[in-house]
Amino acid sequence: MKIYFFGIEDWERLHIERKIREKGINGEIHFYKEPLDLTTVDKAKDADIVSVFIYSKLNKQVIDKMPSLKLIVTRSSGYDHIDVNYAKEKGIKVAHVPGYGNNTVAEYTFALILALARKFKPMIENITRGIFTRENMMGMDIMGKTIGIVGTGRIGSYVAKIAYGFGMKILAYDRSKNQELIEKYGVEYVGLEELLSRSDIVTVHLPYNRATHFLINRFNIKLMKLDAMLINTSRGEVVELEAIVEALKEGRLAGGVGLDTIETEITTEEELLKGTGLTTLKLKKAAEAKYLLSQENVIVSPHLAYYTKDASERILDITIENIERFIKEGEPATPVP
Repeated sequence: MKIYFFGIEDWERLHIERKIREKGINGEIHFYKEPLDLTTVDKAKDADIVSVFIYSKLNKQVIDKMPSLKLIVTRSSGYDHIDVNYAKEKGIKVAHVPGYGNNTVAEYTFALILALARKFKPMIENITRGIFTRENMMGMDIMGKTIGIVGTGRIGSYVAKIAYGFGMKILAYDRSKNQELIEKYGVEYVGLEELLSRSDIVTVHLPYNRATHFLINRFNIKLMKLDAMLINTSRGEVVELEAIVEALKEGRLAGGVGLDTIETEITTEEELLKGTGLTTLKLKKAAEAKYLLSQENVIVSPHLAYYTKDASERILDITIENIERFIKEGEPATPVP
C-alpha cells in the first residue's frame, strides 16, 4: 500500500511513524506539509490511501488524478472539503474522525464566552500599552443567563453540560431531541427563531452542508437581543459574515462575537497590495473581516477550537486505526455515513 499524508506537521509525522510501527502496518509512507489539491496531487498519483486535513480540496479533478486510490481519510469530523459522492461512485472509501474533540471544542467555546463576558481583548490590549484602568471594563456574569445551543450533537451536548455547571438556563435547537440533556440538565428544545429571541448567548455547533448554509443570517440575526453574544466554533459558512458586520454596525450583538472560523479566509495586506486573484466579492469579504478584527467586542481565532495536544493525538490515533482496519478488513473504522 502506498499511503500519503498531506498537511502534516513535524510532530505529527513522528507520532504517525511510531503508531505505524506499533501496528505493524506495511506500506510505502510519504509525508507532505502542504495540503492536497490540484497543485500538489501529482505527488500522490500512485496513492492507494491518502490522509488529509480540512485545507485540502478533493474535488473530482483531484480524485481523478489518483487512479489507484482506494481510501480517503480526513483528519477531521467534517468532510465538506471532499466530494464524497463522487469518491463513492468510483468505489473509493471515505473515512473521518468523529468525536475526537467533544470536550475540547466545548471548552474552547466557553473560553470565548468568558473572554467576551470579562472583556479580555480590550483589557489585554490596554495592559500591553501600559494602561492599567477599569474604565469601560465592566463585564457580566454568565450564571443565570440563558444560553441557546444550535446543534446538540457530540460537541453541543458537552456545551450543555458545561453550561449546566455554570448555572445557566439552557435552550437548544436540533432536528432530534437528546432525552438525556432534557432529563439531566433541564435543556428546553425550541424552534430556531425562539432560541435566537430568548437567548443571552447563542453558540453554534453544526456541520456545514446545504441545509445549514447561512443558518444564522441577516434576517434571523435581527431576532437576537441587542446585548446578546454570538459564538461560532463550527464551520464559518453556517453564520453569514455580512449579517454579523451589519448587526455590530447597528449596535446589536453588544455582548460580543466569538468566531473560531469565518466565512472567508483573512486576506493579508500583502495580497491586497499585489491585487492578483482578488475578485470584488473577495475584496468585500476582506473588508468585512478587517472590520471584525478591529472591534473590541469581537474575538476571531484561526480555527483553534480543536487544537490541543490531547485532541490532536486522538485524531492521529483514529486516523491510523482507520487505515489499519481498511488494510485488514477492507472497511475503515469510522466511515463517512
